[in-house]
Amino acid sequence: MNLNLENQLALVTASTRGIGQAIATSLAAEGARVIVSGRSEETVARAITAIRQKVPDARLEPWVADNGTAEGCAQTLAAFPEVDILVNNLGTCEAVGFLQATDESWQRLFEVNIMSGVRLSRHYLQRMLAKNAGRIVFISSESGVNPAPEFTHYSTTKTAQLAISRNLAELTAGTRVTVNAVLPGATGTEGVIKYIRSRFPELEAAEAEKQFVMENRGTSLIQRLILPEEIADLVTFVCSDRAAAINGASLRVDGGIFRSMF
Repeated sequence: MNLNLENQLALVTASTRGIGQAIATSLAAEGARVIVSGRSEETVARAITAIRQKVPDARLEPWVADNGTAEGCAQTLAAFPEVDILVNNLGTCEAVGFLQATDESWQRLFEVNIMSGVRLSRHYLQRMLAKNAGRIVFISSESGVNPAPEFTHYSTTKTAQLAISRNLAELTAGTRVTVNAVLPGATGTEGVIKYIRSRFPELEAAEAEKQFVMENRGTSLIQRLILPEEIADLVTFVCSDRAAAINGASLRVDGGIFRSMF
């Protein structure tokens, strides 16, 4: 299936590892020109090398900025005033109980997880509407609809992303612009795998993953961690013309954790 992403410029925030890097790789494989964004030249260069190992002819634009700050977003918007695709992937997470989370912790997660997407989308959506074309995708989380006590502030920010995404989609009515959210479940990123190994140091990697899923995601139908590439391929499809009828949606890639049909 040709997704017709050639000559599309895509900005994927926090695309130097994990889900973000997988999304950048998938978009590049479909012919898009991708802005690989991170906070240091070292991580951006490493990500570009990794992406080109999988997609030798990838068209990549390195970009160093901290999009979790107002200053970083301003730098990004000045360097790339227009994009065809915006994937708001940047996010941070802390496993802290509600009674222990400080004001500073709440403010930091709001600044990174919410305001980054707000600032970039506010700028790019106007330009997409003006040219009647464009895609915005928020990478939320199943935690946004299935919160856990130790992730109260993180879950809150992910729920907020769903509301923001739907509200922005309302502004696109009658246009060829879409805004959607994707909700990954527990994904086998470097950070998650490291966390699981710390939880079950006595087990082999495969057994530790299985034990983690059984204890924490017992309703998972796939009974394993999701691969970053599995999320990335859905995001890439949603960014294409083939997904023109998908707008204002919250799309779950959670491995079947939720028993609800809606």
